[in-house]
Amino acid sequence: MGNKYALILGCSSGFGRATALELARDGYNIYGVHMDRGSAKKSANEFRQELEGLGVKALFFNTNAAGDANRLEVIKVIKQNAEVTEGHELRVLVHSLAFGALKDFLNPDESKMISRKQIEMTMDVMANSLVYWAQDLVSNNLLAGNSRIFAFTSIGSVRNMWGYGAVSAAKAALESYIRQLAIELAPSGTTCNSIFAGLTETPAASKIPGYEKMIKFGKMKNPNKRLTTAQDVANAVRMLSDEKNTWMTGEIIRLDGGDAIFEYYEFEGEIEH
Repeated sequence: MGNKYALILGCSSGFGRATALELARDGYNIYGVHMDRGSAKKSANEFRQELEGLGVKALFFNTNAAGDANRLEVIKVIKQNAEVTEGHELRVLVHSLAFGALKDFLNPDESKMISRKQIEMTMDVMANSLVYWAQDLVSNNLLAGNSRIFAFTSIGSVRNMWGYGAVSAAKAALESYIRQLAIELAPSGTTCNSIFAGLTETPAASKIPGYEKMIKFGKMKNPNKRLTTAQDVANAVRMLSDEKNTWMTGEIIRLDGGDAIFEYYEFEGEIEH
């Protein structure tokens, strides 16, 4: 138990933070990659100390996880640690990078129209980076057998909103990458799945145009009368990381408290139930 490790890309907030904490409670040592400045940097360091307070090791890297040189530097440190740590097992990789451009594809005002650079950056950070991390971990023999890879997707993979085109495309690509990795890693015993969380109040979600209305309506239309939380997602990752869960792979796992199956109609009065 003392030498199980999880690598969390995007560990300092939202789903990544909650997942790191839940896995640490389950005995996983944490490698965390985040990119924070100012007060957020201090908060990330305090979070690292909180994890260590649970009796596990926590090593954080404050760097852009989508940068090639940065990724290779983190991989180098993990490999060095694996060489000197008896029984070192990197059993979980979590992709929780949420940084993209929220702009229209078409707009009479060209300053409000998304650029090629912004489209490519969004795809690279929110989707392509998963493949590059998986490649380097595998080529350096760092993934333990029977490992777990998770990526966080959303309704954006199948539905579009104003200003959301680049992120929507990245989420769809992320799901496809998970399926491909699931096929190619199956012989090693590693499983790969997408966690499709319902609407959640996170720092990344708060930047979506119309966020406040989304939150208000989301609470009304969910049969549980609440939104999905980061803790809900973290609980699912911990459960699905179980060593016995070897046959679920390449899936998009819906986690929304029944939101997708509930048809909501707004009436003037209350509905008895």
